Amino acid sequence: MKILVTGGAGFIGAALCRSLAVEGHEVVAADNLNDYYPTVLKTARLEYNGIRAEGGASGMTASSLFPNLSFVKVSIEDRDPMDRLFSDGKFDKVVNLAAQAGVRHSTEAPFEYIQSNVTGFLTVLECCRKYGVGHLVFASSSSVYGRATKVPFSEDDRTDCPVSLYAATKKADEVMAYAYNSLYGIRMTGIRFFTVYGPWGRPDMAPFIFADAITGGKTLRIFNGGRHVRDFTYIDDAVEATMRIVGDKRTSSGTDEGFEIFNVGVGAPAALTDFISEMENVFGKTAEKEYLPMQQGDVTRTFADPSRLEACYGFRPSVPLKTGLEKFASWYLSPDNPLKPKGI
Repeated sequence: MKILVTGGAGFIGAALCRSLAVEGHEVVAADNLNDYYPTVLKTARLEYNGIRAEGGASGMTASSLFPNLSFVKVSIEDRDPMDRLFSDGKFDKVVNLAAQAGVRHSTEAPFEYIQSNVTGFLTVLECCRKYGVGHLVFASSSSVYGRATKVPFSEDDRTDCPVSLYAATKKADEVMAYAYNSLYGIRMTGIRFFTVYGPWGRPDMAPFIFADAITGGKTLRIFNGGRHVRDFTYIDDAVEATMRIVGDKRTSSGTDEGFEIFNVGVGAPAALTDFISEMENVFGKTAEKEYLPMQQGDVTRTFADPSRLEACYGFRPSVPLKTGLEKFASWYLSPDNPLKPKGI
């Protein structure tokens, strides 16, 4: 298959592109290499996949490791470049992972979130419609559940009470995808990822922030008095779930209804205090801690019910937190990490 992966220099996107290429698919990774977090990490992910982005130069760049993988710099909200990409690409499937990420940042830069996550997603939908793409797989988020009290979170639960603009944009993506499936018959699959972590992860997320504080002897700022609970999902599990969905590796006798949503999470949430203790163990250092109030737009708990994914695709995320954090710490301290602090 020929597959376009938007957000192909992102955390999940780069790992997915590599796995798809290894499996033999023809893959185009698209990314705008924005500076929400240091672009050096994004270009390092590309280089790990054999792609030299030349500082973000435009045009298609081939991978030196995978002859079936290439990269193009483009923003999904830019309609004309996206139209050309789809026209030339003739993609069988599209995986949309491009988005303005970060719950907290959405309170500071709301227009960026609408531009990327709503307008950009509409551009992807229109290109899929115009150029006959058979299946669009898109990233949603566990944040759509808001502050739901019923646990674990099921795909059939209400998700109409988001507590951040980021969550609202992800819910909007799901509704827009449903409309395009209903109007044009394009197969749509949304994936609600639950706190994905691991090597090459985002520096604005807890594992990276905590690692920087622990290894650098900085005070670790802990919000909500440390009472957060998160369903942490290791990157390999997130990629494997996505690979099965993209590859139509269904194991159930049921048929795809054309529009589906799946939780991708372990279903075993960990208290933030336990997560920090495990990080201190893997790095062999104890952090100085400062406990702070809850932040605006945050949620106290995430808790996935992954039974639908398991029933349909025979897979359930299962990497233990200890194992995942050990692998993250090994990468964090290695030369592969372009953001590795000096002196450690």
